[in-house]
Amino acid sequence: MKTIIFNESTRDFVLSLFDKSIDNEGYIIEKKTKTRVLTPSGDEVLAKDFAGFTPGSEIVLTQDLPSLLQYANNEV
Repeated sequence: MKTIIFNESTRDFVLSLFDKSIDNEGYIIEKKTKTRVLTPSGDEVLAKDFAGFTPGSEIVLTQDLPSLLQYANNEV
């Protein structure tokens, strides 16, 4: 298993690869539509909470325990 650690620079690079950016309030948004990106549970994602995308998708993972547990249990 590989581990990737994000700092602000790498986070911004990864987001740009997926056509995402950060709005003035610190939320991750779609570059084209400017709509805020949502977690599978429907929550808006603050850039400071961004943990990555699930493999092969654009499902956003956040650093909070419930999000990581859902991913670990293959529920996302």
